[in-house]
Amino acid sequence: MLTLYYKPTCIYSQDVIAEAETLGLKFNLKDISGDPYMIAELYEQGGRKQTPFLIDTQLGVKLYESEDIIAHLKQHYTAKEKNSFGGLQIHQSDEICDSCQ
Repeated sequence: MLTLYYKPTCIYSQDVIAEAETLGLKFNLKDISGDPYMIAELYEQGGRKQTPFLIDTQLGVKLYESEDIIAHLKQHYTAKEKNSFGGLQIHQSDEICDSCQ
């Protein structure tokens, strides 16, 4: 499971969320803005009150810094996985290609 602590107004959080959308990933999103309990939870998990902060329970990874988070997502959760099934390409549009006719 991927959990992202973020603030909607944080451009670095926005960058991570945009990359996740590109990769077709879903996060458990935790908005810390104005929520003292969520801020305390973030601090308990990572030791800082900084966003974005990713917890990847599948790989046992906790990361701050948007560039590090994005690199981690690209390395371990590629768009190729989203667009293929058993090595076969899945079409992203309603058009039929020549090889499928």
